[in-house]
Amino acid sequence: MIINTGGRTDTVQYYSEWLLRRFSEGYVLTRNPFFPDRVSRYELDPACVDCVLFCSKNYRPILPRLSEITDRFPAYFYYTITAYGKDLEPGVPSIEDSMQTLIRLSAQVGKKRVAWRYDPVLLTEAYSIQRHLETFERIAAVLAPYIDRCIFSFVEMYKKLETNLPELIPLSGRDKDELACGLGRIAEKYGIFIQTCGTNGDYSRYGIHASGCSTLDILGKANGISFRQLAHRGMRQGCHCIESRDIGAYDTCLNGCKYCYANQTPQRAFANRKYHDPASPLLLGHLRPDDTIIQGTQKSFLQKGSPRKGGSETDFQQLSLF
Repeated sequence: MIINTGGRTDTVQYYSEWLLRRFSEGYVLTRNPFFPDRVSRYELDPACVDCVLFCSKNYRPILPRLSEITDRFPAYFYYTITAYGKDLEPGVPSIEDSMQTLIRLSAQVGKKRVAWRYDPVLLTEAYSIQRHLETFERIAAVLAPYIDRCIFSFVEMYKKLETNLPELIPLSGRDKDELACGLGRIAEKYGIFIQTCGTNGDYSRYGIHASGCSTLDILGKANGISFRQLAHRGMRQGCHCIESRDIGAYDTCLNGCKYCYANQTPQRAFANRKYHDPASPLLLGHLRPDDTIIQGTQKSFLQKGSPRKGGSETDFQQLSLF
């Protein structure tokens, strides 16, 4: 199975102590966001976790101890660096600081395991098409030697953006075409493999690839392991990624990004912070008397006989029976 640490919140930036403790203790609990009294348990053991996915806007807090996880598990890292400033991303470091941290991350884990995410791409009066392309080139010129690929997507028009981001200018088809043409041209200039994520249309005419951003092919090549040929169900409609299990919680990210889909409002995330206990197996709060704990399914995607860090094929088969 694939463990996702950063789909619902920026675990790396704000909850590193908790994350490291979970991997040290060997298990994690996650509450079902739709049925709050149902809690899934996942074993964080190399014998039953094929790969660990990270997604963050600031890896600096975890870098000194990241090897505690990467020495034991295959991993892949998504680093989001955009054109936006504190007006849209209040809790995110500057572009310059973010680029330097990505370079340090790449030196530590290897460029084949690091993807730069430039998403979501959105327009406001301050963030025009020209500003996007200028900033994208500035970042690309620095990061090209340190990344496996660049992934971008156009903003999805969630209903709550009308409240959280009233200055948003809807992207027209022409806007998307101009942006895709420019991003593809810049990526080619710096030798960067660029792809879309999710339902973004076909921009292959600009050298932009259409693919899931977390496919078994990407994860396997990055870590030198072999996966079976499996259909990728994705995590939402239009997604072409391999299925993963997210261990985070919604309404907990303190970055405060106005376009965020994982927080109802930035205020709710800060209010929830007081319920976080680094010693709890849950990211938010503790188990309650009426909770039902379910052992999550942890089926391997690896080819039979493929090497596994910290465990053998036999180890996995035995552990998965219970």
